[in-house]
Amino acid sequence: MKAIVYTKYGSPDNLELKDMEKPTFKDDEVLVKVIAVSVNAADLHLLRAEPFPIRFMSGLLEPKNKILGSDIAGRVEAVGSNVKMFKPGDDVFGDISACGWGGFAEYACAREEALVLKPANISFEQAAAVPMAAVTALQGIHYAGQIRPGQKVLINGASGGVGTFAVQLAKSFGAEVTAVCSTKNLDMAHSIGADHVIDYTKEDFAKNGQQYDLILAANGDRSISDYRRALSPNGIYVQMGGSMAQMSQAMLQGPWISMTGSKKMGNMGVAKPNQNDLVIMKELIERGKVRPVVDKCFPLNRTAEAIRYLEEGHAQGKVVITVT
Repeated sequence: MKAIVYTKYGSPDNLELKDMEKPTFKDDEVLVKVIAVSVNAADLHLLRAEPFPIRFMSGLLEPKNKILGSDIAGRVEAVGSNVKMFKPGDDVFGDISACGWGGFAEYACAREEALVLKPANISFEQAAAVPMAAVTALQGIHYAGQIRPGQKVLINGASGGVGTFAVQLAKSFGAEVTAVCSTKNLDMAHSIGADHVIDYTKEDFAKNGQQYDLILAANGDRSISDYRRALSPNGIYVQMGGSMAQMSQAMLQGPWISMTGSKKMGNMGVAKPNQNDLVIMKELIERGKVRPVVDKCFPLNRTAEAIRYLEEGHAQGKVVITVT
């Protein structure tokens, strides 16, 4: 099979298209013919080994898993003897980061609990855009953010991979949603359901006097004091992404602010891939409540270019690799 391989940490220039042996699946695994795979910030962090502690999990001197890519969509090629949920020919999608990664390839193996059946009303490219970003948004909004119908919710970074799902999920929970994004993304934010849109190049959400019951930081580089100012007296702030400074403040200052006042502020931590949350997203997509937003698709041999494009930070929704 063809695969994108990296043998040392560094820039996307280290990614090479190579011929590899097709992976061998175990008794509890599914072999998937990959049709599409999305690019995530996690791929970039692993590729560059930044921040440095990543090396303690992925390999101190060189990567243990030579093929990146977690969010796959494709067709089941074969199943292990213990697999009960899928059969050859099933269209599936899922996050295989807990199964050793390997999505930037023509075939990948995954445990059956990492996958669910693909919704029939979206393409493979759209399905590949869902797992990591959508589950991150769901866990940030529903579990960490404790969203309730009728709340006023602000999403900073509403046009990115996580942000586009966060806007739609907040609407599906019955919230009044304000999206913060750049000028070129205003129409898209309205099209996915945002009630109000703030162009951050022209207006500062932290200085306009508005307050919100729930604020989700899916991107950006704002101080925790800015978010605190825009939070209602009993509001919740959840940091799900953004700059290292933004993440560090949420982790270090958030708990203290939460203990000394009525506002709750913090970092949701790393999203936990799981089949139950992916099933929730599948059902919302099938009901038309959520639709994946795909910015660009690249062929497998241009994976390095796709990662560079994501790294620029201006993608509208998700960046996807079309493998087959």
